[in-house]
Amino acid sequence: MMATCFDNLNGKKLVIGLVHLLPMLGTPLYQDGNLEKMTEKALADVKTLKDNGADGCLIQTVDVFYPNTDDTDYARVAGLAAVTARCRDAVGSDFIIGAQIMWNCITPSLAVCKAAGADFTRCSALVGDVDSMYGKIEAQPLKVAEYRKKIEAGNIGLLAEISGYHHIGVDDLAQVRSLAGTSIHLGANAVEVCDRDFKKNEELIKAAKQAGNIPVILGGGTSVENAKDRLKYADGALVGTAFEGGKWGGPIIGEIVKAYVDNVRELERELQ
Repeated sequence: MMATCFDNLNGKKLVIGLVHLLPMLGTPLYQDGNLEKMTEKALADVKTLKDNGADGCLIQTVDVFYPNTDDTDYARVAGLAAVTARCRDAVGSDFIIGAQIMWNCITPSLAVCKAAGADFTRCSALVGDVDSMYGKIEAQPLKVAEYRKKIEAGNIGLLAEISGYHHIGVDDLAQVRSLAGTSIHLGANAVEVCDRDFKKNEELIKAAKQAGNIPVILGGGTSVENAKDRLKYADGALVGTAFEGGKWGGPIIGEIVKAYVDNVRELERELQ
């Protein structure tokens, strides 16, 4: 397998900001002009993240209505690829960019990453079925592996959520350990966990790490104030609302990013 952005971290803790887009082309709530507006917002967000020391971003469609399959409308794929490519051009190759078509459209997201030069995608269910308001999300690891091979996307990392906001209902530590191990076996390059409760969050990280040598990324729940405590055993975090000043979907605020990153870098030095 080719190297991905999650390999060879050597004690570095990745700070990845979430870039939330408007409803995309091909979805019920899309409005004329959304593509231009979301592109402008995404460009501003990724520049703010990079300028203030973050390692990367995850660009996400926020369409409200989602398919429960691994397939989606061509327009969503094209639209996200267009936004992602513009962001790649704006920040250069040394900034990590992820792209994700929700809810669990892994193969379309891989296509976006391949076409736009992105580094990873997030998988709500690479392994293990998940109940959602859109219906049961059924993992299709064989389909993902075959398509990843077909488009030569081995260098595009797979971040597999195994317990968190989207992969819900999984909090048994033995199950988390099993899902982490299976994710590794089926091609994941990192796994994602998250729990609002501090103790449970730490237990999830440790359980996932017992499955093998794989980075564990927090899917949320961190802030400037708690980043050092919650990231002590984790290898990085996806940060959304905290970077948006508590206003979900709003613009990313540079001074918050800088304060968060400063705390994480201080933690890295303390753990050396």
